[in-house]
Amino acid sequence: MRLRFILSEIGHGLRRNLSMAISVILVTFVSLTFVGAAGLLQLQVNEMKDDWYDRVEVSIFLCPSDSEVTNCAGGEATQEQIDGIRAELESPANNDLVKQVYFETKDQAYTSFRERFADEWWAQGVTADQMQASFRVALVDPEQYQVVSEMFSGYTGVESVQDQRALIEPLILLLNRSSMLAAGLAAVMLLAAVLLITTTIRLSAMSRRQETEIMRLVGSSNLFIQLPFMLEGAIAATLGAGLSVAGLWFGVKYLVQDWLAQSVRFVAFIGTDAVWTVAPALVAVAIGLAAVSSVVTLSRYTRV
Repeated sequence: MRLRFILSEIGHGLRRNLSMAISVILVTFVSLTFVGAAGLLQLQVNEMKDDWYDRVEVSIFLCPSDSEVTNCAGGEATQEQIDGIRAELESPANNDLVKQVYFETKDQAYTSFRERFADEWWAQGVTADQMQASFRVALVDPEQYQVVSEMFSGYTGVESVQDQRALIEPLILLLNRSSMLAAGLAAVMLLAAVLLITTTIRLSAMSRRQETEIMRLVGSSNLFIQLPFMLEGAIAATLGAGLSVAGLWFGVKYLVQDWLAQSVRFVAFIGTDAVWTVAPALVAVAIGLAAVSSVVTLSRYTRV
């Protein structure tokens, strides 16, 4: 009987304040979408770090014939210089630094270039002679790049030493900042959601003040009186969370997996399983919003 009464009160309350309930759902949906986007961006950053940092290499680019770098004053790197660099990299003194060394000739570099950019019009006129031979060095500890850079930067026959992390980290930094921006916007929207849920519960309580007074006179407890109002806010917020999860799922499925992942193949993108990872947190935040709003509001507006 009590359960039927509570459900009836919830239905009446939602119908009386339908426009406000819809507003709560929409504001919760938008705010939790920002929260979820921030979480997914951070998961994407972690995925990229795990995928790339373990495979990061140091590239030692050898002098081509037309380089203006001081180390390359003698022209293209000779076989003697190449053998000297290889011997230095593979020496026992560097066993704790260098994990693996791979030498890529100009022809091999050209083959890789053609495979990667076969469909690009601007790549059609490139020849093997324009390619650059290089050593690819996998380090035991990628943080030790500076040691390799200092060792070979002034080496005759070496044009430049490049750490692949220099190409990766700007993108990582951009994603981290995007995640922080989304989190900031989410905080603002969550505040708006709390205020709106609070207003909705207050209006609902004020419109049923006479009923509340009667329930108080017949000995109903505070929890029994306040529970319908609390559940109204919780239902609206949970619906907003459900819409947020659905929106994030469709975004990851169609924008990330079906579009970005097909266009940018060298990045390991997150999948829809990441959405289900953040979904429980979004539902918990929605229920928390309703709980905070209820505590702030009901202690005052259900007194008679």
